[in-house]
Amino acid sequence: MILVSACLVGCRCRYDQGAKPYDPVIALVREGKALPVCPEQMGGLPTPRLPAEIVGGDGDDVLDGRARVVNAAGEDVTDQFLAGAREALRMAEAAGAKAAVLKERSPSCGSAAIYDGTFQGAVRPGQGVTAALLRRHGIAVFSEESWPEGTGEVGR
Repeated sequence: MILVSACLVGCRCRYDQGAKPYDPVIALVREGKALPVCPEQMGGLPTPRLPAEIVGGDGDDVLDGRARVVNAAGEDVTDQFLAGAREALRMAEAAGAKAAVLKERSPSCGSAAIYDGTFQGAVRPGQGVTAALLRRHGIAVFSEESWPEGTGEVGR
């Protein structure tokens, strides 16, 4: 079983109520090989919602209390991001997931790149809160951009 970002399956759960359907991930769900999650919704945030970015670090820093997640109005939404990450981890463990394919650049799901916290569209290296928590628990995390789809490598 593979955990996947629900927006990649076509769920309209992104902050702007949009989706980013990605056919290889949709196929995994149809085959019963993937479990879609939206950590931000699972953490209690509404859809639509203001965009949020990590300020002061990346997902590891949020987990360690050195950085915060704030929305475009300056409201701290760290607790919701942490709660959603814990729920995603709980679901991954319950399903026996060894890998995840998550939406790149998301403050929850980014695996190699996230927005830089300035709300100017700039991207920097780093991972989101959920990606960091999953990795800390031994789950391989890929993005839709880095996933070696169709190679059999996911979950090895």
